[in-house]
Amino acid sequence: MKSFLIIGMGRFGHHITTNLARQGCEVMIVDTDQAKMEDLLPIVTSAKIGDCTNEEVLKTLGVKNFDMCIVCIGTNFQSSLEITSLLKEMGAKYVVSKATRDIHAKFLLRNGADEVIYPDRDIAEKLAISYSSDNIFDYIELGGNYAIYEIPVMKEWIGHTIKELNFRSRYNVNILGTKSGDDKTSLMPTSDYVFEGNVHLLVVGTKADVQKIIKKI
Repeated sequence: MKSFLIIGMGRFGHHITTNLARQGCEVMIVDTDQAKMEDLLPIVTSAKIGDCTNEEVLKTLGVKNFDMCIVCIGTNFQSSLEITSLLKEMGAKYVVSKATRDIHAKFLLRNGADEVIYPDRDIAEKLAISYSSDNIFDYIELGGNYAIYEIPVMKEWIGHTIKELNFRSRYNVNILGTKSGDDKTSLMPTSDYVFEGNVHLLVVGTKADVQKIIKKI
């Protein structure tokens, strides 16, 4: 069971706290405003009111004991930067900080963040990709120009097997699984899998290679 220290109980802080708790993780939350934490008290391991830009406050949290510290402050970049730096100085194992701009991300990484996340940018990009095409039902960014796409089966594939189509070599993407109309997902189909018209495919590859397929559907 992993343990997390979540600093900042805005909307993003609330969402990540709730989902980590659902996964059975130990979560400690911190914010300067008690009202922002009250609805989370039944599901978290502990909660503390405090200003984490204050070094003395951070010392009381035992940051070294957490598997990951997540700084969810998006409205006050100076505070986010100070807290990120202090966490690493105190020996935090892994620090993830929220950013809203690229310049913020650069400073956070230079000052101790092991990873920077852009929740608003990431969801906007995902929605833009999904909404821009009728043939993309879901999209997951993997980094390094790779992504997972949920796409329909091309008409010319129906009735043929993966092996017959030489799918991997022909399209330079891998099929991770299939998804039926009732949202039932089957992973890692064999080379003898026969394509059907009423299912979606979960494929992984470079964005350029998958887009070539999508344009033909």
